[in-house]
Amino acid sequence: MSSDVRVHSWPCSYYLNLEKQWVPGKLTLTPHSLKFSADRTEEVLVGLPLSSITEIRKEASLFIFSAITVLEKGQAKHWFSSLRPSRNVVFNVIEHFWRELLLSQPGTAASTTSPMTRGQELVGLMAGSQRRMEDTSKVLHHQGEQLDSVMRGLEKMESDLDVADRLLTELESPSWWPFSSKLWMTPAEAKTKKAVSVAACEPFGKEGVVIRVPAIVSQRTESHSKPGKLTVLVSGLEIHDSSSLLLHRFEREDVDDIKVHSPYEVSIRQRFIGKPDVAYRVISAKMPEVIPILEVQFSKKIELLEDALVLRSRTRTCPEEGSCSIRHADPEQAEGTGTGH
Repeated sequence: MSSDVRVHSWPCSYYLNLEKQWVPGKLTLTPHSLKFSADRTEEVLVGLPLSSITEIRKEASLFIFSAITVLEKGQAKHWFSSLRPSRNVVFNVIEHFWRELLLSQPGTAASTTSPMTRGQELVGLMAGSQRRMEDTSKVLHHQGEQLDSVMRGLEKMESDLDVADRLLTELESPSWWPFSSKLWMTPAEAKTKKAVSVAACEPFGKEGVVIRVPAIVSQRTESHSKPGKLTVLVSGLEIHDSSSLLLHRFEREDVDDIKVHSPYEVSIRQRFIGKPDVAYRVISAKMPEVIPILEVQFSKKIELLEDALVLRSRTRTCPEEGSCSIRHADPEQAEGTGTGH
């Protein structure tokens, strides 16, 4: 995968320290770099490899404007403000790709940085991940206990309703009626009913996880983007938040379309009649590993758009014309790229 593929771009302003002024422009993120280009001249004022970044913060300039600061090796500090759609969205996406790069390439370090500094960064990241996993396990354990309590309550309610129904039937039957329903279930019937209930719940605990990746997920609008996870299952897809709480589950047959906006960004939609569709947009540094799996599982529902065509031209080959099942957003582009790569 080429490192110059654009992940995302955001309108913002950059502070020129020498001229003491803010310059409007566009902040662009690629898998391995971050750059800022001015609107008027289109000149690239900042070009940073992600591996050279030592810290990313959310700060305020002059205690008024919310901004993101990027600290570069050598203590150079870059200020970005007036970020759209919001500072939190831009920060989450940039931090996600920066952290994934650090974790995937732990040995990459410039000569100006000591190995101890990079080691401390990685240890800090791992310690934070461990704390989040511990907190998540506690939350899941507590939720499991709550679900067990709810299930016990539902079973008791169901048993009480069965008894009430049998009593009402018995009371409503005339005295001369030779047949009467049983007021209580026999032990054999109760055991059979419980076995059927357990069997019905078993498939949910045996889901086959194909791949799970950290991601930035959003629903409705981009301004609601937040860290989370995308899980590809044998039977569908799941979207979780950063606390591993399930936001939505797409059953395999319920997914209506998957659009690949870039090698690192996809949107998943499920249509409904009479109510709004459910759609999620997912950005992940690990998305190039997920897209080939989605191509196999949703071959007739996946569509490549815009920069995603670069992914197809570089990573996929079609042995003969028409053999690829992925649809093109632009027929003219499809006509020019459908005969092999």
